[in-house]
Amino acid sequence: MVKNSFISVISQEEKEENRGSVEFQVFIFTNKIRRLTSHLELHRKDYLSQRGLRKILGKRQRLLSYLSKKNRIRYKELISQLDIRESKTR
Repeated sequence: MVKNSFISVISQEEKEENRGSVEFQVFIFTNKIRRLTSHLELHRKDYLSQRGLRKILGKRQRLLSYLSKKNRIRYKELISQLDIRESKTR
């Protein structure tokens, strides 16, 4: 399995204090998504893992939409830190 190539954004102290925060939950879901994606590259027909990945993607999407409605600045910071979405160029 491939190790995550990104450095954790949230320090150890913040992890223990803010486990219920939206940012922390999105961070954990992003780690799970990257781990499952690397697993599915090796095991293409693992349909249960594909289902789990889709469920986690949906949860993360709902959390991100909630955060974008409540606090746009925190949303943009989180997106840039985790490198989740590509920036739109117009």
